[in-house]
Amino acid sequence: MSKLLHKAVREKNENAFSVYQQHLANRPVNVLRDLLEFASDRPSIPVGKVEPASEIVQRFCTGGMSLGAISRETHESIAVAMNRIGGKSNSGEGGEDPVRWRPLSDVVDGYSSTFPHLKGLRNGDTATSAIKQVASGRFGVTPTFLVNADQLEIKIAQGAKPGEGGQLPGKKVSTYIARLRNSKPGVPLISPPPHHDIYSIEDLAQLIFDLHQVNPMAKVSVKLVAEAGIGTVASGVAKGNADIIQISGHDGGTGASPISSIKHAGGPWELGLTETQQTLIENGLRERVVLRVDGGFKSGVDVMLAAAMGADEYGFGSVAMIATGCIMARICHTNNCPVGVASQREELRARFPGVPGDLVNFFLYVAEEVRGILTQLGYEKLDDIIGRTDLLRPRHISLMKTQQLDLSYLLSSVGRPKWSSTKIRQQNVHTNGPVLDDILLADPQISDAIEKEMEVKKTVQIYNVDRSVCGRIAGVIAKKYGDTGYAGRLEILFTGSAGQSFGCFLTPGMNIRLVGESNDYVAKGMAGGEIVITPSDKTGFVPEDATIVGNTCLYGATGGRLFVRGKAGERFAVRNSLAEAVVEGTGDHCCEYMTGGCVVVLGKVGRNVAAGMTGGLAYLLDEDDTLIPKVNKEIVKIQRVVAPVGQLQLKQLIEAHVNKTGSTKGTAVLNEWEKYLPLFWQLVPPSEEDSPEANLEFGDRTIERITVKSA
Repeated sequence: MSKLLHKAVREKNENAFSVYQQHLANRPVNVLRDLLEFASDRPSIPVGKVEPASEIVQRFCTGGMSLGAISRETHESIAVAMNRIGGKSNSGEGGEDPVRWRPLSDVVDGYSSTFPHLKGLRNGDTATSAIKQVASGRFGVTPTFLVNADQLEIKIAQGAKPGEGGQLPGKKVSTYIARLRNSKPGVPLISPPPHHDIYSIEDLAQLIFDLHQVNPMAKVSVKLVAEAGIGTVASGVAKGNADIIQISGHDGGTGASPISSIKHAGGPWELGLTETQQTLIENGLRERVVLRVDGGFKSGVDVMLAAAMGADEYGFGSVAMIATGCIMARICHTNNCPVGVASQREELRARFPGVPGDLVNFFLYVAEEVRGILTQLGYEKLDDIIGRTDLLRPRHISLMKTQQLDLSYLLSSVGRPKWSSTKIRQQNVHTNGPVLDDILLADPQISDAIEKEMEVKKTVQIYNVDRSVCGRIAGVIAKKYGDTGYAGRLEILFTGSAGQSFGCFLTPGMNIRLVGESNDYVAKGMAGGEIVITPSDKTGFVPEDATIVGNTCLYGATGGRLFVRGKAGERFAVRNSLAEAVVEGTGDHCCEYMTGGCVVVLGKVGRNVAAGMTGGLAYLLDEDDTLIPKVNKEIVKIQRVVAPVGQLQLKQLIEAHVNKTGSTKGTAVLNEWEKYLPLFWQLVPPSEEDSPEANLEFGDRTIERITVKSA
């Protein structure tokens, strides 16, 4: 199949594409849609009356394949091609190089110094992925990444391996990939099977709210796996204010998946799409969301069948990689792809044969195939057949294994949406409504401080209905200055009880202080700046004994500092990659899946500490010898703080904590340092064993350098 497709798209050979189509038509029956065919009561119409291919291709997307699972050459070529036709490529999880967000203007003879490894380029091309993915690992998810998206996709599950998170083998984590993901080269990267800030539909609605907050211009999609009950989940997603629902079938699996994970898993998208379409229509929600489907799409026939079952947009994964050069060697997971499509090895990447024009040709051929079927059916545009299951009928196939299949569910209908597919796709981004950040941004002093990079101090009352506070401000700063370019300083003092996601996606230059308490997800995805949280005076409780921030704080943080005078809830600093934090106690699962940064806990922790922790350091005070059984020892090593540089790092963070919060616990530790230092345990993953903070062999010679750097 791959050879037939390569001949068609590289030579722009229509006859070769016809042979490819015939090959697909003659293949053995293996998916549900192979049992269906079209039947129309209308006469055919001239192809000139059918909507042009240039309109149809705008409904096409590519799958969420991460840079890391596939090579730079493949990832960037796919993005360039999709931007040329007005479709959408998907970043997958793993971030994106900012150089890709600017249109090219230096192309000569198909080559650009910006992307010297690509060919077939044109001036005006952009390699940005229109859809940027927010997965459970939050790799590469920074404020700037989010604000440079046309759409933001929350990957709840992977169609090819539902119930599992993403996995990128260490041999695929090159220096470049590690930089984009804020991790270390050669260290395997794990995306937790669940998003640790999503344990209910309300949690998912909060993440949708967060993303709408940081980038109010981007539509938010939620990727669900095709399985029984998806209709109920999709209804909750629509009510949670998502703009798009993506339904993924079991076909596929990327270069990051172990082969054992993608066999015999998931369900067919035909069933998932049918259930979703019918449930949304029955609940009056279908007009709120675009339905997108993917999983084994290879042709215009697949597009038309999906359209008849209710889909508005159509995703292509493996076949898009084939069009750009993949030869289906099926060794993606080994990093040995012979044509450099799914490898990070430079000598193999140099063999990459594709150009963006190849994928453009493929999608134009698919669009023309769609036009041909519309012509035969007698309909002028895709809008006319979306949701029209009455245009489908069972195919007569003489196979024993298919004779007892009841296809009536796929062919049933509960009606069609009140709006056309085009109207649904073109509606505005769903809004969060009036939020506190809008009031802050309307303040002339704050807006001037952002525009002119000035310093400003403000005091603001906050209530627990104020969610994702500072997220929109961070988005405005990131859009203008990037993640590190803002030279001004916003110092905002909040008093009261903050709602969820306080200080989410914070950027450098934002110093936020809260006197009171906060709900879940404090400092979610923060990239810089500082958050200090202290209880109000005269609270009637001892701060270090009370929980004043909720669960899942610091999830996916890529920078900045967090100081909390009091305890945090469960899953503190999950997937933290660069932030530093001091807290006075935590619940279960502290430092889970951490890949960088530093966490100090001046009190008790719950169970399962440091599970999946592959980077960063943690210092935990153990005054009653109860810590060791609580630590997940699968990866990390537990040791006393013996390295002088580590002792210095610990002490400086506690000093900063006392200075910012006035912590009595921190003060006691510093006043009796010689007594408390031996009571700290240091949790060290293998990637940090040779660091000066964890290795005694570095001795005193690095202390002076570290001290100067810290200052």
